[in-house]
Amino acid sequence: MATSIQTALSPQVSAISFTLQRITLLGLLSLGTVMLWSSIAAAQTAPAPPSLDAPPPQSQTVAASDDSDDAVPTLFPHSESSPFWLSGQLNFIYQGHPSFTSPYQGPHSLLPKSETALSRVFTLYSGWQTSSSTELLLDIESAGGSGISNAFGLAGYSNLDVVRNPELGPTPYVARGIFHAVFALSSDRQAAERNPLSLFTSLPTRRLEFRIGRFQLTDFFDNNSAGSDSHLQFLNWTVDTNGAYDYAADTRGYTVGGMLDFEDKNWGLRFAETLMPRVANGISFQCNLERARSENIELELRPELFAKRPTIFRLLSYVNHANMGDYRAAIQQFENGQTANPDITNHPLQTTVKYGFGANAEQALTSWLTAFARFGWNEGRHESFVYTEANQSVSFGAVAHGKRWRRKFDRGGLAFTSNAISGDHRRYLHLGGLGFLLGDGNLTYGREKIVEGFYTAHVWRGAFLSFDLQHVNNPGFNQARGPVIIPAMRLHLEL
Repeated sequence: MATSIQTALSPQVSAISFTLQRITLLGLLSLGTVMLWSSIAAAQTAPAPPSLDAPPPQSQTVAASDDSDDAVPTLFPHSESSPFWLSGQLNFIYQGHPSFTSPYQGPHSLLPKSETALSRVFTLYSGWQTSSSTELLLDIESAGGSGISNAFGLAGYSNLDVVRNPELGPTPYVARGIFHAVFALSSDRQAAERNPLSLFTSLPTRRLEFRIGRFQLTDFFDNNSAGSDSHLQFLNWTVDTNGAYDYAADTRGYTVGGMLDFEDKNWGLRFAETLMPRVANGISFQCNLERARSENIELELRPELFAKRPTIFRLLSYVNHANMGDYRAAIQQFENGQTANPDITNHPLQTTVKYGFGANAEQALTSWLTAFARFGWNEGRHESFVYTEANQSVSFGAVAHGKRWRRKFDRGGLAFTSNAISGDHRRYLHLGGLGFLLGDGNLTYGREKIVEGFYTAHVWRGAFLSFDLQHVNNPGFNQARGPVIIPAMRLHLEL
């Protein structure tokens, strides 16, 4: 009876859900249009407002962190007052692994023979601060080279820079194109570090920010100062990002949408509505919102628990609507003899729903040591579609800054990650099914466990050299294979 009621109500629930999401997206777009028009009108008809970049009165200034002098140095200086911004970065990662135990392997396995690979990512960041409260950002990027085993065989893949479709090649592409507007809701301001994602040097303490365009959801969601940067910190996908956060993105990691972000002194709340790819790990987007879309919301709390020792908690939730397969349905088709192997893509065009949650925390233990932790979960019945094949992920670790040993731009870190998949997902792989990352042809299930350590040395100005080492137990959730050791060298240039 419960199943019948659920089936009968499903169309109505879907219709109501879509109506609400359409109203939300239209509201975002309408608000952005009003904000842009208001900004243009104000600039033309009213006296210029106080600049967000003007030094605030001493009594209203929020004290800067005691680490404020540790901003990453660059090869070339960047202006703090020019309305224009131009910078760049180059990231080279040379990675490999020796041979490891593997009684069998499938088409989507981490290769058991020794191998090496070199990846490279070049990014040119540009921006124009069009007024005291608006800016336009445009980034051009090229991602080339490859990763070990062409990015197959690990849920916690070992190199965040690798594009999972080697056929795309190094052809440059637009990574980000963002219109960003800030609306002051208070008169006091706080210092802000100028960077490629925001050119403002100070911001209202209480404010509403609006963004629309092409961006990466993890530019703004699930961030963590200790574990979110593959340029200077960890390399593993499930250390730098919540492994169960199947965030909307194309193959290169970017999406198109709108975002609202409310910020106050001790907390913030952000929401984004974005496009989903047409197929799992696809390069093109489904622009029909009736068929595919993604909602993301995150609450960030910054309680003042310890003097000069920042504490941050982030609570994340997301809902994806896309043409996703169902693991149980794929298994049923195989058992009924309809397919030679379970095939998650063997279904008509449909819209299914995948949702998940995440928690993210960081705590400064000293002026030079920060600890962090993440937990993520998603419902695990529908196929992993965008980021990686994990339905649960737990990670924790710490990063130390070199100021403790008189090398203030050096840093080192150690982290542990444990990834898992749902019962439906593991049975699908056990029977020989393939995901977009995993598929050994069989599966003796075990949690994928990863330990990663790195050290990044500042060589000269914006040049950094890193050594990274990862130890992976049960690669691809398979106890029959591995463990595998994955060392890496990284050269990073900050222009």
